[in-house]
Amino acid sequence: MENRCPVAHTLDTTGRDIHGEAAELRARGAATLVELPGGVHAWSLNDYASIRKVLTDPKVTKSARNHWPKFINGEIRPDWEMISWIAMDNMVTSFGKDHVRLRRLVGKAFTPRRTEAVRPLIEGLTNHLLDALEQVPEGEVVDLREGFAYPLPAMLVAELIGMGEEQRTATAKVIDMMVDTTVTPEQAQAVLANWRGAMEELVAQKRAQPGEDITSDLIAARDEDGSRLSEAELCDTIFAILGAGSETTINFFDNAITALLTHRDQLELVLSGRASWDDVIDETLRVESPLAHLPLRYAVEDIELDGVTIPKGDPILVNYSGVGRDPALHGESACAFDITRADKEHLSFGFGPHYCLGAGVARLVATIGLSTLFARFPELDLAVPAGELQPLPTFIMNGHRSLPVRLKAAPAAAGSSRTTAGAVA
Repeated sequence: MENRCPVAHTLDTTGRDIHGEAAELRARGAATLVELPGGVHAWSLNDYASIRKVLTDPKVTKSARNHWPKFINGEIRPDWEMISWIAMDNMVTSFGKDHVRLRRLVGKAFTPRRTEAVRPLIEGLTNHLLDALEQVPEGEVVDLREGFAYPLPAMLVAELIGMGEEQRTATAKVIDMMVDTTVTPEQAQAVLANWRGAMEELVAQKRAQPGEDITSDLIAARDEDGSRLSEAELCDTIFAILGAGSETTINFFDNAITALLTHRDQLELVLSGRASWDDVIDETLRVESPLAHLPLRYAVEDIELDGVTIPKGDPILVNYSGVGRDPALHGESACAFDITRADKEHLSFGFGPHYCLGAGVARLVATIGLSTLFARFPELDLAVPAGELQPLPTFIMNGHRSLPVRLKAAPAAAGSSRTTAGAVA
């Protein structure tokens, strides 16, 4: 679809070494052309300064329907491998007044008061999952990604939007396929149809039987001038909340647990109270951002970055996994996991107008989930060398296919209350 293939770096769709690839791209300059699946080209940004600048630049948008000529003109196939990332019509891909309107509506669900109100739900889900894991015979290997890191955020977000367990399980498979950058065009088209169908079904159910959930609230919501969300905006916004609220947190847990189990001296610091779970959260987000490359942004006008011109209408790919490991920001130790470092600057929740609305909920579930897990299983350990963990087949997310561990649960203290384990934070 482009004529610049000779100068573009082809991104590894299997995600075998996203950090090594980010370092290689960063060495090429502030912005460098990369080839995405389907032969589509974009400008990859991999250093902190350039990414922070672009995230707040009014000359950059996330709306393909307004600012990507190739999409507008039909040059991007409807079965393009990454079509779901640009075809959505919600606050993630909106522009200008539409973005402000949609963000204001969704923001009502993530106020500090409403965030704190979900604490009992998070504690209940956490202990429900850990109760099941506690039944595993001592010494048996279990996949902690499948048994804890995956279901906790997925079940939480499903509860928040009012989605039943059967629907959640089916939709989770669609989201997994959406972030897989090795899918075929046929699979990509099916993914788009399946998630839209699932959201239309959920909205129809909530129209008939409203509940105390985000979906019901958005169905009933009107903005200040009295206009209602369009049907497409409604369905696509619910899906954005589901996907963004689950997939990134799943990989956060995966990465945080892996980092702590391979740095047991630092795990001891937090368990003894000499470091906090906030230290763990921010250092994990810095060195192992759960989101690697986020598709896509677009240049509204020509953009200059350190002597490189990104032409008007060209797509931009922000590499969040490259930010925290940029030596220009964190020096020679940028790639080292160290919860005691004073500066843990990262952009894993975004920056500027698209800063993650659910960051407060994500921090709360991360704190409760990690503190309760290690309170219940202080002898938790990897069942294989860390180098044998297999990455997810994607350059969009940063995580592992599985997280095999041995739990070695400690006996519960007499009279203890597991539901308060989150107070370790």
